[in-house]
Amino acid sequence: MWFFRSPEIVFGEDALDHLAQVQGTKALIVTDENIVGLGYVERVQAKLSEAGLETAVFSDVEPNPSLQTTQRGARVALAYEPDWIIGLGGGSCLDAAKSIWIQYERPDLAPDDVAPIGRLGLRQKAHLIAIPTTSGTGAEVTWPIVLSDLDEHRKLSIGHSENIADLAIVDPVFVLHLPAQVTADTGMDVLTHAIEGYTSNWHNDFSDGLCLKATQLVFDYLPRAYEQGASDPEAREKMHNAATIAGLGFGNSMAAAAHALGHSMGALLPIPHGRAVGLCLPYTIEFAVRGYLPTRYGEITRFLGLPAAGEDEAAVRLAQAIRDLARRIAQPLSLREAGIAPEDFETQLPSLVDNALNDSAMTIAPRFPADEEVEQILRYIYDGRPVDF
Repeated sequence: MWFFRSPEIVFGEDALDHLAQVQGTKALIVTDENIVGLGYVERVQAKLSEAGLETAVFSDVEPNPSLQTTQRGARVALAYEPDWIIGLGGGSCLDAAKSIWIQYERPDLAPDDVAPIGRLGLRQKAHLIAIPTTSGTGAEVTWPIVLSDLDEHRKLSIGHSENIADLAIVDPVFVLHLPAQVTADTGMDVLTHAIEGYTSNWHNDFSDGLCLKATQLVFDYLPRAYEQGASDPEAREKMHNAATIAGLGFGNSMAAAAHALGHSMGALLPIPHGRAVGLCLPYTIEFAVRGYLPTRYGEITRFLGLPAAGEDEAAVRLAQAIRDLARRIAQPLSLREAGIAPEDFETQLPSLVDNALNDSAMTIAPRFPADEEVEQILRYIYDGRPVDF
């Protein structure tokens, strides 16, 4: 038995107008100061005002949001008593909004005790709207939450299927002027979601088509969005859609080894999440296909029109296509190229290995590596050598 979960999704030009139809009395907007400065909060407030809703703003969310920040936000929510929580921003803002919502609904439950079992009993006080302002994480349609505990210096991965948003607003107006570097980093995140969602051990018929479509959209439109920016609104809209489509795909089949390695890097090295997982992706493809287990890279290459005689050749061609795309959008192809000093890499290597092996995404990979193989993969990624073992 399996479940496919999705919010209601309103997408395309003027999707934000749908907020004017929301029924309620008060909304708490969870965001960051950058989003406030861009005027996006005012846009949302104007639409909610048309619907007759009062609004309050919690704009303290930081990159890699902390447990402590969400606790402050929850106190704001408990005092304000909204019937809508609205996450507005990138993945950090959306994750923070989910956690604040849970703490508002369940103040009796420690926020780091939220687990995907049993019943949470949400939606007694409020519902959740997610509005992404980057084209990457897919957090608007997924339920996992990643927080940093500043007191204990650890990453928390929490969440429950109930805390998926009720409504996702996917309006390309928010990404029209996204900087080129952010476009590239988040675009590689989308591609990794899509390919890993299609090839993980939890792939299924309902998510497969979404993952393939998102993969095709990234190859077709990410270079255009990166190179032409706001002058190519079609590419912006297609990449914004691709991020949500990939979120639905991998959110219902889960990510794999590239995410386990990327999560580990993100916690210990100065590399943005999308850049890290995109960098790892071709290496994990090369490693997986050498495990002599069934893989699905040939299906992806056929869908993309990349000729390959067999699964081994398909993996090579797909890995090369990913590297070619990354090079076109100025993404590094190795940790050395990403600016990580050799001594810093060696210092962090034991922790990089441990964190990757303990990441739940690794258990869903087509080929599970031994400890020494993780270290070897990381060394190959550092040097930029295609995996040959």
